[in-house]
Amino acid sequence: MTKVFLRQKKISGNRHSFYLDFYPPIAHPDTGKHTRREFLGLYTYDKPKNPIDKKQNEDAKNIAENTRAKRQLEIQNKHFGFLSKDKQRADFIEYFKDLADKRKASNHDNWISAYHHLVKFSGGSLPFNDLDENICVEFREYLLKAKSNKSEYKTLSQNSAHGYFNKLKATLKQAYKDGYLLIDLNSKIERIKEAETERQFLTMEELNTLANKECTIPVLKKAGLFSALTGLRFSDIEKLIWGQVQYSKSEGYSLQFRQKKTGGVEVAPISEQAYKLLGEPQEPTQKVFQNLKYSTQNNTYLKEWLNSAGIRKHITFHCFRHTFATLQLSFGTDLYTVSKMLGHREIRTTQQYAKVIDKTKQVAANKIKLEF
Repeated sequence: MTKVFLRQKKISGNRHSFYLDFYPPIAHPDTGKHTRREFLGLYTYDKPKNPIDKKQNEDAKNIAENTRAKRQLEIQNKHFGFLSKDKQRADFIEYFKDLADKRKASNHDNWISAYHHLVKFSGGSLPFNDLDENICVEFREYLLKAKSNKSEYKTLSQNSAHGYFNKLKATLKQAYKDGYLLIDLNSKIERIKEAETERQFLTMEELNTLANKECTIPVLKKAGLFSALTGLRFSDIEKLIWGQVQYSKSEGYSLQFRQKKTGGVEVAPISEQAYKLLGEPQEPTQKVFQNLKYSTQNNTYLKEWLNSAGIRKHITFHCFRHTFATLQLSFGTDLYTVSKMLGHREIRTTQQYAKVIDKTKQVAANKIKLEF
């Protein structure tokens, strides 16, 4: 394994310059040529004449030794970006935009919103070699006070700031892996805490009432009820094809698909009732929910459908997924199983639904009152 040694070379003005000696040599990430040296731009006076010169010598030696230790660790982890001056001069804002453009659907929109705030904060340009922990903390503070992109009269909600700052942290993490950053800034900065939000859901009675009411857009009704019976997101329901609907005598009905949000491959069991809701099977490549598309107009039809059932809660399509999770827990399904059925990567994500159930239990407990 390559070892990193701290050396000095005599230069003009009775000084010595620090450099690092790599042995065996390492390949330069830009040219592919092997190199043994990295000059640090640090020097010491051979004969310090005053306390300032002595302090200069002491500081230069400490910085040089710290850099040597850091380079040794980077080489052990096969991170050689410190040799690439082109990468260090590259623009972090452009790098962020490139990552944002690779995202799809609603996640892409969140990345672009975060990008616009980053442009406002930075003025549109930020070289990697200028990026440090202080700038990241300043951007964190900016988001906590920033105006919304949608309205100059409203500040960002804490959860929006939380999401946007997470995009910055994800970019820092990737940039460190790609060799644009010499240190892992992501690990050094605190995330913005996510505010607890109240998750709306339908009770079993409300869901049954809704199932017996007509909707202006029949496919929207079918998709909503299917989400409540399976816990699937709109994005996964919209792209579901018949070839992903499976059946076996021993296991029953299931769906095999790749989650649009996480990219994970899922095998999700579904009930016979959920399967019957789909209608007659079609060709394997044909979409199950024909003509189902996300649009703001659908929210109007959804609200009309809910109103016809006498439901006045603020219910979005995603609340059908909340309904599935909440009802499963209220019927006694354990947290781990519900987490797997929802396709969550971490069980702590599912624990938010358990809090809803605890509140529901508390309301139920308070319904019985004795008169003394």
